[in-house]
Amino acid sequence: QVKLVESGGGLVQPGGSLRLSCAASGIIFSINTMGWYRQAPGKQRELVASITSGRNTNYADSVKGRFTISRDNAKRTVSLQMNSLKPEDTAVYYCKSSDSLLTYWGQGTQVTVSS
Repeated sequence: QVKLVESGGGLVQPGGSLRLSCAASGIIFSINTMGWYRQAPGKQRELVASITSGRNTNYADSVKGRFTISRDNAKRTVSLQMNSLKPEDTAVYYCKSSDSLLTYWGQGTQVTVSS
């Protein structure tokens, strides 16, 4: 059974930082592309950042220079370090795992940036 479990969300003031983590089980983690997506109320889910098995990364323009995605294959985790957070970063953040055939999603974690 595949499970992706996100953690680390919460309430933070503008300019603050949060670190999200996603723990994976039931997949061959090391060969999968891992990603973080987010969905704000009334908006479509969008890519925030992704990292391939070869550790190539891709970021949305809106988070470049502020967010960093990383993976630890030994621990089967992918993390998203979020700095200089803005109110517009408020959303539910989802972890995604994909290979050539299948895609899996976590249940999401809420990030709220507000003073």
